[in-house]
Amino acid sequence: MIVVMKDTYILGIESSCDETSASIVKNGRVDISTVISSQIDVHKNYGGVVPEIASRHHVKNITIVIEECLTKANMTMDDIDAIAITYGPGLIGSLLVGLEAAKTLAFVYNKPLIPVHHIAGHIYANSLEKEMSFPLIAGVVRGGHTELILMEDHYKFEKLGGTLDDAIGECYDKVARVINLEYPGGPKVDKLAHIGKPSYKLPIPLQDNSYNFSFSGLKSAVINLNHKFVQNGEKINKEDLAASFQHVAIESIISKTKKALVDNNIKNLIVAGGVAANQGLREEVEKLQKELDLNVDIEKILDKLPKVFNQIQELSNYEMSGNYGATNVPTIKMNRELSPEKFKLYFFHELTHAIQTSQKGTGLYDNDKKNGDFFNEGLTQITAEYLYQISSETIKQPYFYSGVVTGQPNRTVYS
Repeated sequence: MIVVMKDTYILGIESSCDETSASIVKNGRVDISTVISSQIDVHKNYGGVVPEIASRHHVKNITIVIEECLTKANMTMDDIDAIAITYGPGLIGSLLVGLEAAKTLAFVYNKPLIPVHHIAGHIYANSLEKEMSFPLIAGVVRGGHTELILMEDHYKFEKLGGTLDDAIGECYDKVARVINLEYPGGPKVDKLAHIGKPSYKLPIPLQDNSYNFSFSGLKSAVINLNHKFVQNGEKINKEDLAASFQHVAIESIISKTKKALVDNNIKNLIVAGGVAANQGLREEVEKLQKELDLNVDIEKILDKLPKVFNQIQELSNYEMSGNYGATNVPTIKMNRELSPEKFKLYFFHELTHAIQTSQKGTGLYDNDKKNGDFFNEGLTQITAEYLYQISSETIKQPYFYSGVVTGQPNRTVYS
């Protein structure tokens, strides 16, 4: 007997920073439809992402992006088998918008809700290009993280090392600001670096036997060098400064990555995250590939996304160690009926209440922020465990609760 497998369609929602994105993926491999609303033009006026502004734009864009994604795919929610949502890490206000939208859709249309770790999504974006080979080292290089992850098999992550202070992407943006480059500055620094020469002497960070990184000292050295030129009434060569910075920064990443590969006798390397688009990094990875005879995959869908939504049907069972926290995350299923017409009403009611309450102060961050105002100070990255707690414990039967976010665990939204 021939068994015909039904195609699986996953709607993924991503709102961890300054882009509102929705994507529909078929069978974990085929990108059916992806819609992205970028906020670059908004945040470049401030030289970087402003968390509260990002959150407010997510609120305006989220339903439009989801509707456009479905329209582009010529599908309805009835065609969707499950909903996936980035649950962290990221900016708390931005994540909250995506979480509320995903929970509401899952509730209204009675679909499984699958929380997905942001970094796992970056790594697995490579599987849209081809199958992953194990064991492997995943180098995650992005605005908020710089990490080396060992994977012995699917959904098993061991963090070997990471940045002790600034992430590489953040460092690029700060250096860009120093030499008056418009946000986002990372690609512009990369472009200037290919014009200039590494003529300025900068310190090589964290030369030790660990797999950790440190970029704050390098960033400070660039700032101080530029300040010295300004004080002396001299003009620094931006191209050479960019080249000098990039040479040291990428050498740090390559040397630690090489150590991880050699020490663990691994021949498979994945490079994931926004900084994977850096041409200077790609050139050095290519050299490393030839030197160690590696099988290398570099995330190639950075401008397309969907990042976190490939092979999503399996992500409900992944295991993580290191900082990733959530282990054996279950699929969340909601059965209570709520008419689709009430979706937007519920979403904005719930989100507005959560935001207003957070601005008054809930003690959510009492250990490190006494006034609890986490929405306006969204730079603090919430842990994976806590965001999973939000995505699971706020879904109760027979009512919706918002206790984890608002501090009012018995408030009924709809009865």
